[in-house]
Amino acid sequence: MSKKKKEVTLMDKIVSLSKRRGFVYPGSEIYGGLANSWDFGPLGVELLNNLKAAWWKKFVTERTDMVGVDAAILMNPETWVASGHVGSFSDPLMDCKKCKSRERADKLVEGWQFDNESEETPANWAAEKTPPQDMLDFINEKNITCPQCGKLDWTLPKAFNLMFKTQQGVVEGEGKDIYLRPETAQGIFVNFKNVQTTSRKKVPFGIAQIGKAFRNEITPGNFVFRTREFEQMEIEYFCKPGTDKEHHEYWKNFVMDWYKGLNVTPENLRLRDHDPDELSHYSNGTADVEYLYPFGWGELSGIASRTDFDLKQHMEHSSKDLQYFDEANKEKYIPFVIEPSLGVQRSALVFLCDAYDEEEVKEGDTRVVLRLHNQLAPIKVAVLPLSKKLSEGAEKVFTLLVRELGLKIDFDVQGSIGKRYRRHDEAGTPYCVTFDFDSLEDDTVTIRERDTMDQQRMKIDELVAYFREQFKY
Repeated sequence: MSKKKKEVTLMDKIVSLSKRRGFVYPGSEIYGGLANSWDFGPLGVELLNNLKAAWWKKFVTERTDMVGVDAAILMNPETWVASGHVGSFSDPLMDCKKCKSRERADKLVEGWQFDNESEETPANWAAEKTPPQDMLDFINEKNITCPQCGKLDWTLPKAFNLMFKTQQGVVEGEGKDIYLRPETAQGIFVNFKNVQTTSRKKVPFGIAQIGKAFRNEITPGNFVFRTREFEQMEIEYFCKPGTDKEHHEYWKNFVMDWYKGLNVTPENLRLRDHDPDELSHYSNGTADVEYLYPFGWGELSGIASRTDFDLKQHMEHSSKDLQYFDEANKEKYIPFVIEPSLGVQRSALVFLCDAYDEEEVKEGDTRVVLRLHNQLAPIKVAVLPLSKKLSEGAEKVFTLLVRELGLKIDFDVQGSIGKRYRRHDEAGTPYCVTFDFDSLEDDTVTIRERDTMDQQRMKIDELVAYFREQFKY
């Protein structure tokens, strides 16, 4: 009996392409890997760098109301006490006794809400204050079985700390407990006064940061969609209390327009406002930009209205005055905050998924092409000598373009010209320049455009001006 062939999904194709072309590799692969760990290869790192540069340009450089910081990953642990992470940044975890799978208890029980005013929270379970028997009883009563094996045989829920803990100190066991930051936001809040004073910015203004964060997720997965180590592009936008709703609406639309401007299909994007019972304790309004991934709709970025919670908490715990003085009105107040937060890896996944295309060139011949926006493409132009004998002349064209454009240009001489074209289609390279034998005679080359595959001859001394126009963004 023949085995049924496994269906190859779009996500399977994205994962395969990512490894084949050097976008993303499994982490520590030669040692058998590390669960949900991913390394970005030569094309992947270029994509990430271009993505972050595009975000910084649009959200920071082109604006007069924005400045940047780069806060440390390791912070004084009191930061996380003040922010509430030490006390409440835990998830309820259950194990199936039959198949040993591990599941989020609050995800199994749809609509389950913890009473944060009582002791019945995962954080307090860890302190052995309240046995979580009632949740287990509820799950058994509702016959909520294991999604992996279908059995009803759960352990008691346990608290699962989402922060990675380490020690600061040279002698093992004698150091001070500190944490890898679970978000980049707190590095901005603790620097609010420093930044406002030195930059002389008036409210409303924003502080932007790109940096790593770490969360000990229970169920990471779907390639780079949810990982334990990730990078955020984040803004804390400080505004006067009472103006937060209008700023929140503005940033929701701004983020949506940014993704659309980089060629994400509008039909694959939507804004979803959180229901009141979904809101974090610090938020009076949150919206997610969601994308239609190969596995369904999922969060791409979040735009939260964080009120004045964070600055108030840090004022209380540090005893430092973090109020803003409005000189024009001669008044002091704690600003409200709007937080547009975008994941770097998750955004890269969206751009890869949305750009992926399979096109039948002729019967039985299908090409795979990444239709990435020029601003994001890892390689902007590939210079291809038609024959290795023409490498010297082609290298002069390569050197000219690198020197004059300052862009990532590739020089590719391996394989037939057709295979090289297809290779760069998969890499998302917008243009290929072919140096052939006629180029030696008339100083012209062939430019091939990725999306249409149209070709045109052009003088070598016209290339720089042409590509400057194409990459003008």
